[in-house]
Amino acid sequence: MHGKVVVLTGGGTSGHVTPNIALLPCLKQEGYTIHYIGSRSGMEKELIVKEGIPYHGISAGKLRRYFDLRNFTDVFRVAAGFLQAYSLLGKLKPSAVFSKGGFVSCPVVWAAWLRKIPVVIHESDITPGLTNRLSMPFARAVCYTFPETAPYIPGGKGIRTGMPIRQSLLGGDRRKGREICGFTDTKPVIMVIGGSLGSENINNAIRSVLDRLLKDFNVCHICGKGNVREELNGLKGYRQFEYVNEEQPHLYALADLVVSRAGATVLHELLALKKPNLLIPLSRAASRGDQIQNAASFEKQGYSKVLQEEGLDRESLVNAIYDLWNDSGRYVAAMKKNATGDGVQSVMAVIRKYSDA
Repeated sequence: MHGKVVVLTGGGTSGHVTPNIALLPCLKQEGYTIHYIGSRSGMEKELIVKEGIPYHGISAGKLRRYFDLRNFTDVFRVAAGFLQAYSLLGKLKPSAVFSKGGFVSCPVVWAAWLRKIPVVIHESDITPGLTNRLSMPFARAVCYTFPETAPYIPGGKGIRTGMPIRQSLLGGDRRKGREICGFTDTKPVIMVIGGSLGSENINNAIRSVLDRLLKDFNVCHICGKGNVREELNGLKGYRQFEYVNEEQPHLYALADLVVSRAGATVLHELLALKKPNLLIPLSRAASRGDQIQNAASFEKQGYSKVLQEEGLDRESLVNAIYDLWNDSGRYVAAMKKNATGDGVQSVMAVIRKYSDA
């Protein structure tokens, strides 16, 4: 038993928080005292407080890769967050900091480096995002998920650990999932995930083809906060959720197919659960292209079918879903051959190494 303090950080989207949550049972079992540093009002606060972990909110400014007048004011928010993180780390005295990324994590990493606290970073995507690129020089180790990521990590710091997956996701009950959705027949179920913040394009596309899909499938639609369409409530075979947490394992167990964005966390959850999936990555026009790269990697390995957002319309979506359903066995077989180990244990080994140093 360690009896040491570890600080976790990361936020902005659930993909920057749920891998941290996946580590909590092991950290507790090994006797670590856990604290979390996140933004004052980000979604990470609600998720972490539910886990009973002490949460410390700091000022956070977004790090943008493009010109925006808010960049000038956010510099001061980042500076304030750095000072607050420096003070917090002085009080908490952690033996290590583990960062999952998101703009709130940068000031925490910098402050830890200045206090000579070992920092371990985890990169989910194939190419590191801006936050992790700014954090890497101050880290002792950079854990990563995709084999293609290795060349992007400098100084021999890279350690391929895979993705920490919450073990609770693996224990869902299909029957409970059906009860949660209120589905009363035995049609196969399509689960639609637009990301924790929702995807207007995917939401609209799925709703535009419900008349065709509901003939053969039930649809469980996680559509993001504020995106529920009240007029569709009560439609037989269709159930909407803004966001799910405790229900998620059971909804995953219920799903026969998944339509999703291509964030790295959800991809590796689908891989662990062996769920045939159709990926619609966020377009390059609306992102740095990381989801396109993630999806291409999974498509190449035979784990996923991919439909680019630029080609998304009623006909292409329906055809892709039915093609996936008819060929689902091939995707499941490919996922069963995946040799990636337990991401939780691999990351824990790295945290253990540097917290004991």
